Amino acid sequence: MSEVVTGEAVVVEVRVAQLSSRALAFLIDWLIQMTLLIGVYLLVAYASPIVDDALAMGLNILLTVLVIVACPVAFETISRGRSVGKLALGLRVVSDDGGPERFRQALFRGLAGFVEFWMFAGAPALITSLANEKGKRLGDVFSGTIVIGERGPRQSPPPVMPPHLASWAATLELSQLTDELAGAARQYLSRWHQLTPAVQHEMGTRISAQVMSRVTPPPPPGVPPHAYLAAVLAERRRRTEIRLTRAQARRSAMPPAYGTPFAYGTSGAYGTSGAYGTTPAPAAHDPGPTSGGFVPPA
Repeated sequence: MSEVVTGEAVVVEVRVAQLSSRALAFLIDWLIQMTLLIGVYLLVAYASPIVDDALAMGLNILLTVLVIVACPVAFETISRGRSVGKLALGLRVVSDDGGPERFRQALFRGLAGFVEFWMFAGAPALITSLANEKGKRLGDVFSGTIVIGERGPRQSPPPVMPPHLASWAATLELSQLTDELAGAARQYLSRWHQLTPAVQHEMGTRISAQVMSRVTPPPPPGVPPHAYLAAVLAERRRRTEIRLTRAQARRSAMPPAYGTPFAYGTSGAYGTSGAYGTTPAPAAHDPGPTSGGFVPPA
């Protein structure tokens, strides 16, 4: 993970693409470009009997530039930072501030890529990517871009409450348990089956001691660390779901911000209609009461 600062000065964490995935994406793009180049050269070779050598050479140069530089730049600009290889592997090129890749940046990357990969067989890109903490090649350094992974890691299922600890977990005081400590416990449980027994015991004991210092009451005697942590996290998740459900129910039960207009009736050309009947409209020749209270005869 790496941090980028957006244009609104907001720090956002992104997952920087690994060198292996970037190399595989480049290999896919390179195979596509080589296929297109072979087709272009064959097409020019078939047309060489009817054109002179200078025109054939010019067509070769023009079509080579289109395939190697112009087409990748246009594709990355239209797809907002994804080539065919990056699209297949879930990668994307973004600006250093997290914004989408612009045409100027795609052009810099395309020109630098021609030098890095086609003139020097990728050696400058490899050296720069290994030396840079964000895995940037020269094209990324010049254009101010970074390659990130859009596909997040597969999430492990949430911890399950051990049945024999459910009644004890319902009495827990969890207000002092921080998100960071809960995240460390969740990561330990997700990797628990991959650890050796010694590491399981050492990490579980250490994380359980940190959780016990913030959660009361302590577990019953004889509860192993992984079962204790699973019970704490499952209960924390259960209470969070209940709180969210109640908040959603309260929002659904709230009355509208403004009352229903014309609750007691509406006035129209034919009288006033409401819950208590309809009052007929005054006759057309009736002018209504005057300021002095006298109604002239008809």
